[in-house]
Amino acid sequence: MLESLLRDTSVKIFQAGGADSPVVTKRRSRMCVGVKASHKHLVPGGIVLSSSGSGATYFMEPRDAVKLNNTEVKLSGDERAEELAVLGLLTSRIADSRTKIRHLMGKILELDLACARGSYALWINGVRPAFSDRDSSSESDPSGAYSVFIEGIRHPLLLEQSLGIAEESPVPSMPVPLDMHVKNDTRIVVISGPNTGGKTATMKTLGLASLMSKAGMFFPAKGRPRLPWFDQVLADIGDHQSLENSLSTFSGNISRLRKIAQVVSTDSLVLIDEIGSGTDPSEGVSLSTSILKYLASRLNLAVVTTHYADLSRLKAVDDRFENAAMEFCLETLKPTYRVLWGSTGNSNALSIAKSIGFDQKVLDRAQEWVEKLLPDKQKERQGLLYGSLLDERNLLESQANEVASVLSEVEDLYNEIRLEADELDNRVAALKARESQKVQQELKSVKSQMDLLIKNFEVQLKNSKLEQYNSVMRKAEAATASLAAAHQPTEFAVSDDENKSLYVPQIGDKVYVEGLGGGSMATVVEILSEDGSCMVQYGKIKVRAKNNKMKLAQRDAKETSASSSAQGKGSRAQKRSAAGTAQTGSVSFAPAVQTSRNTVDLRGMRVGEASHELEMAIDGCRAYQVLFVVHGMGTGAVKECALGVLRSHPRVVRIEDESPLNYGCTVAYIE
Repeated sequence: MLESLLRDTSVKIFQAGGADSPVVTKRRSRMCVGVKASHKHLVPGGIVLSSSGSGATYFMEPRDAVKLNNTEVKLSGDERAEELAVLGLLTSRIADSRTKIRHLMGKILELDLACARGSYALWINGVRPAFSDRDSSSESDPSGAYSVFIEGIRHPLLLEQSLGIAEESPVPSMPVPLDMHVKNDTRIVVISGPNTGGKTATMKTLGLASLMSKAGMFFPAKGRPRLPWFDQVLADIGDHQSLENSLSTFSGNISRLRKIAQVVSTDSLVLIDEIGSGTDPSEGVSLSTSILKYLASRLNLAVVTTHYADLSRLKAVDDRFENAAMEFCLETLKPTYRVLWGSTGNSNALSIAKSIGFDQKVLDRAQEWVEKLLPDKQKERQGLLYGSLLDERNLLESQANEVASVLSEVEDLYNEIRLEADELDNRVAALKARESQKVQQELKSVKSQMDLLIKNFEVQLKNSKLEQYNSVMRKAEAATASLAAAHQPTEFAVSDDENKSLYVPQIGDKVYVEGLGGGSMATVVEILSEDGSCMVQYGKIKVRAKNNKMKLAQRDAKETSASSSAQGKGSRAQKRSAAGTAQTGSVSFAPAVQTSRNTVDLRGMRVGEASHELEMAIDGCRAYQVLFVVHGMGTGAVKECALGVLRSHPRVVRIEDESPLNYGCTVAYIE
């Protein structure tokens, strides 16, 4: 019925020339028709709900449609209430099934994780590992004599990179597969070999395989891999040097080994890279041997990498040790990344240096030193080392004497500078006293000159005629300006300690602010107690200044008495006192220019909604801001509500009622 009524009305308006086309629309949740502002009379008794941006078109609700619109609004509200009731019923049912839903989410998570593990296994073509027991061995199974039996395993991360490249390149570079065979009675595996030969990568591959198997994941290998169930995987890999904790490379590694020895158990896997490095080789070998023998009886398996040949010889005296070496091709001078179990490898440092293009003369000299350091020349080597140590000690002693001499000179210079500093403080204090006395004398002189100037001005003013008044005024102004220029302060400095303890800013104070010019006064307009600063106004500019950067120049006696009396009347009286100060002009408000940020539009709202919106707008205003409240006319209910809120709100200092320039709008000044 409403749509039919409005359609007929819009057609009549169009036929009468009141609109370019029949328009039926909705404004403020009420159906209405569009009509030109000049043809408003075509809708007698209609209510203007809104207008176009240009104001040429009104959207009016015909008188006959008011009752139907009210019915439509009521039915829409009933519909929303029913929807909320249904949603509340469904929500309560979900809340009753909270335990079941959480259980279902847990099962979904388990299923998702299982599917992810399966997808990853298919992607890397992984196999399912089995967990071995050192105490059980089968003669029919060749892998039963090994606690770790893995063939053709590839490092998972390196394989992922190769598989990612394979999607773009038909011939990807796959990582070299590794074979790992550790017997049941082996506790320590010492891997030796050249640098960049794959020792650390082999050790990390075993650690990742153990962690992946514990997580129920397949890893890229061949056949039926077997390895123990390790309760912990403890690793010391990389350089743990720390300047913050005063740790060198060696001390950082030793600290990590100490922690590993404290928490290791009989089912743990320990991975140590370059054990005993970073110190004297003889002491490093001794310490490494002692640590490995200590760990051999307290863990399941440990894999260590080293360049010390003495550690590889431990297998001959202790059955719990096993050796492994990384293969190195002497023809190509490149590592093959294959593990040779039961063998020991050389570092091949000179060969690797040659392969990367090092100077051959340097390599030849290094080879000569290698031959000199053979066991039959150890005594000669010790003699050379002893002689070099004696030379170095003598050099250090001479340097220490020089440093002691320099230190003595520095101490004498320090004492001399300290005496000069003490004398300087005394001279500064005396200079301040003289300057203060000089300023007092200048103030007295200026005061006497000003009194004489005022007296002469009054005498000349009494004796002068009306036509001479302007001449007398100009002379007085010139004399005053000359006197002010002669005594203009050049700089203003504030003592932080003195000002912080003495001055407490108040709204309306006239203060000197450091950085705004020596003789320029600013006015305190807002107190920011949370960070020990306040807002001051300097002309048309507002700036933030700290309390210790300000000095009181003038405080109104009326304001001071009002402020002190307001302290006994509660916080509301204090706010009204500040508001009164703002009204008198000691504190300036923001310019009364209407913008989108300082305007709140209440038109079309109900009384309760308009009251809530206006209070939120007032609370969101900054201090000393002007707020434009657009309430319109209509029935006047929203206007009365807005005026009531503005008159009762504690932050509203004063209001300006609507005027011909602000029709339907009230201006409020917020403190």
